[in-house]
Formats: sequence, structure tokens, C-alpha cells
Amino acid sequence: MAQITRREFVALSSAAVAATLTSRVHAGPLQQGAAPIPVFAPVRRNVNIFTARGGTIGWLSNRDALIVIDTQYPDSAAICLDGLKTRVTRPVDLVFNTHHHIDHTGGNGVFRAVAKKIIAQAKVPELQKMAAAQTPNAEPPVLPDATFEQTWTEHPGDETITGRYYGPGHTGGDAIYHFERAHVVHMGDLLWLQFHPRVDRPAGASIQNWLKTLETVSRDLPRDTIYIGGHAKQGVGVTADVTAVTNFRDYFDAVLTTVRKGLGAGKSKAEITATPLPQFASYQTSGSALSLPAVLGVACDELSPAG
Repeated sequence: MAQITRREFVALSSAAVAATLTSRVHAGPLQQGAAPIPVFAPVRRNVNIFTARGGTIGWLSNRDALIVIDTQYPDSAAICLDGLKTRVTRPVDLVFNTHHHIDHTGGNGVFRAVAKKIIAQAKVPELQKMAAAQTPNAEPPVLPDATFEQTWTEHPGDETITGRYYGPGHTGGDAIYHFERAHVVHMGDLLWLQFHPRVDRPAGASIQNWLKTLETVSRDLPRDTIYIGGHAKQGVGVTADVTAVTNFRDYFDAVLTTVRKGLGAGKSKAEITATPLPQFASYQTSGSALSLPAVLGVACDELSPAG
């Protein structure tokens, strides 16, 4: 993994207090409550990742293009951009957002100053506005310049990138981005690695369709594909093979099976959300929002007759 420069370290250290508070809500690949350490790391065939706080940033650099996927927060986005300038000689061509959450789009303004275009799934702008309206003292969100309904394809140099929307999952507007020649896919928050996920039902999430998406992706993409997750348990990397995707599918299958059995037995929501899943006991929790009871609670709402 590449080491950060002194400039990067000093700049990020100035935001350590804010980073600590935020990391408890938007858990990334770092210890809860710890100041984030920015890391640049290669994945495969000109595809790389950047981690600091918030959702994983993916980036492609070749002779003809510099493409960035997700932007974290303004402070960590600035660290990422500064680091890219020391590694790549060309400006940013395109930025893609996997979905609307602030830990994936908060740095859009930083990248907009240098990028030609920001692109996202069609539901992302309205979901950004909705989230900002519900957040006290929130800055106006920096919206995409272009959107797509189902697919978006770019041909940067010798690579092909396809964005694809499979329907509601983590939110109502999640897209994955497939680097087709590298056999690398940025899943955004459709993939949490050994971490209880956020299921944003007010933003249109669907656990049932999320499971179907994981099933489709794991079946249809090449077996040697490397998957980039949005978040990972402390000590677990944010890249993985197809086994991690199928394991996460099995997690949701267990959640839905548990809730269906509980509802069928006439159990209350409180009883159902207290049910353990021993096979996933090692999954990391962060507060009440990123926990098994929270996921079971959303599943109860989704599967109940009124849901």
C-alpha cells in the first residue's frame, strides 16, 4: 500500500475530530472512533482504491483517462485529490457516484472543481436533496451533471466501464460500476464486508431486491472478478472475490427467513429483532443503526402486510 505524504497527513489530521465523530455513523475500513489513515492501493489493471473515511473511493488511471468512483467527504476528498495529483499527470475526466449518501457524495464539490462531469443513477439527485432537507444545517448537495436510468457506458482508453442499476437495494438508487477488461466491480454500499449494513428504507431500499441483485451479480460476472465494497469490518479489506458477495447474499437470506418465520408465528417486531443469527455473529456492529436488530427491523417493515 502506498504511503501518504506529509502534506496529506497534516491536512487530514486537522479534520481528525470530525472524522472520529462521523466514523461512528458511517463506518469505513477503520477502527470505530479512530482517526482515519488515508491509503492508496492497487486492485488490478490500472484500477485502484482510496480509503480514509466514508465509502471506498475507486479510481482508474491509464494513458487516456482518470476516472473516480465516489468522493467520501470534503476533507478526505481533498486528500484523495492531492494524492492523485502526485500519482497521475492528467486531470480527472469523470466522477461516478454509486448512490446518494453523504459519505459517498460529500466530496463531489471538491472533484467538481477539476472533473469534466459527475454521473449517477437517475434517482440520486432527488435522494440527495431529500437527505439534505432532513439534515439540520446541511450544505446544499453537489448534484450529478448527468444521470442514467439503467446503464451508462464509457470507454476510457483501453478500458470499458459500465454503470448498471438493478433496482432498489441499499437505497432506491444504487448503481454498480464494472471495469470490464480489469474484471473489477465497484459495488458501493451494495456490498458490506462482514459488517451489518444500513438499509435505508425511507430512501427506497429493498432487502428482497438487494438479495436478488447480489445473486445476479455473483452469477453473471466472470468468476475471477474482484469486488470493491463500500465498507468493511475492522481488519477486513474492502476488496474481495465472489465468495464475499454470495456470503452477503446468504446473510440477507437468513434475515428474510428469520423474519418470515417470526411473522408467521405471530411474534412481535421486538421479539423478531432480538433474534440472533449465530452464523453471522462475527459481523461488525456500529451503534444501533448498523446492527442486526436494525436490519431485522427493516425486514419486518418490508415483509409485514402493511409494508
